[in-house]
Amino acid sequence: MRTTASQFAQRLRRLTAAPAYPWVTGAALTLGAGVELVFFPESVTTAVGVLLSSASLMWRRACPPVAVLTVAAAMVGFAADLNLSVSSIVSGLMGLYALGRYRVHHPAVVVAGGVLASVAVNLVHINAWSELDLPVPVMGENGSLGLFAEAFVLGVTVLGAVLMGDAVRAREETRRERDLAQARLIAMERQRAAQSERAAIARELHDIVAHSVSMIAVQAESATYTVKGLTPDAREGFQQIAGTARSSMAELRRLLGVLRAPQGEEGAALTAPQPTLEHLPELLGQHRAVGGDAEVRVSGEPVALPAAWELSAYRIVQEALTNVRKHAPGARTVVKIDYGAGQLLSLRIADDGPGPAHPPGTGHGLAGMRERAALVGGRLSAGPGEDGGFVVEAELPW
Repeated sequence: MRTTASQFAQRLRRLTAAPAYPWVTGAALTLGAGVELVFFPESVTTAVGVLLSSASLMWRRACPPVAVLTVAAAMVGFAADLNLSVSSIVSGLMGLYALGRYRVHHPAVVVAGGVLASVAVNLVHINAWSELDLPVPVMGENGSLGLFAEAFVLGVTVLGAVLMGDAVRAREETRRERDLAQARLIAMERQRAAQSERAAIARELHDIVAHSVSMIAVQAESATYTVKGLTPDAREGFQQIAGTARSSMAELRRLLGVLRAPQGEEGAALTAPQPTLEHLPELLGQHRAVGGDAEVRVSGEPVALPAAWELSAYRIVQEALTNVRKHAPGARTVVKIDYGAGQLLSLRIADDGPGPAHPPGTGHGLAGMRERAALVGGRLSAGPGEDGGFVVEAELPW
């Protein structure tokens, strides 16, 4: 029931926000006013006031101050006759609402003007009642205050319509401010995510590439002194290799400076060593600390893997545990690591949570894990397990 009401409200908002809405409603009300005057003829002043009040509503959004003419014409039409037509009621209320909705003037000014107009209409009617030989009490006598009941009702109506329009305006401004604040928050989160990703790239470049390049420079430099019998050309070649490696290190440092986060923990984290499979117990401990249940099982003979393989395997396990916490909180997770024959590292992360609650295979987390596996020439698959839950399997050859 609540969903149906919400959908109806959304459709109504889209309908009233359409550019053609004021023109269609204004034209329909003018046509209705014409039909009403045909069946219930009024004086010329009343007829002009009713038609002008209805027709002017078509411009209430394009030119909000025209709503003053709408209300004034309705008041004049009512003052010229003792009968208040349905068209005047509708157009007057819509005009007052538009004055509050588009804040043509301060609501207090609009209400004050509407109340004065109501009193003026009431006085005109009191004078007309006197001319019709109706029993109208003299001002100051008993019952004379009852003559202004009409002004009181019109004043309350003016107040309600203007305040309703002003309340809608205030609510829409609040909604716009909230949407703007949310957009700013999303932009800040994206910026932080981008800085975090840049910091991660810088760490990996520092720990993997920089270390290897520095080793090349050191080995090439020392070869000219440790290797006996080198020809001058060979010595020159080693020196060129060392010089190229040092130049590459300088360029790499410049690149790391560009990627480094400007300040905060991300910048400090650049100097932290990259995690390896030896850090999995700490990772599982963090997972358990937030309510998760996980264990790691290792098979085969553990061997030291290249840094890129160690990091990729760790990140795959880390992202898989993150998905478990996000989509199956409290599920039991088993991390299996197999150092197989033929230089193949196999990973299997399985949980017993509700498999369908996990995201489809196009999610960013799964895509990132696949990219991690492909980076080292491996492959990764993910999907519901045979016995329920969700399973992530990866094979990383080295």
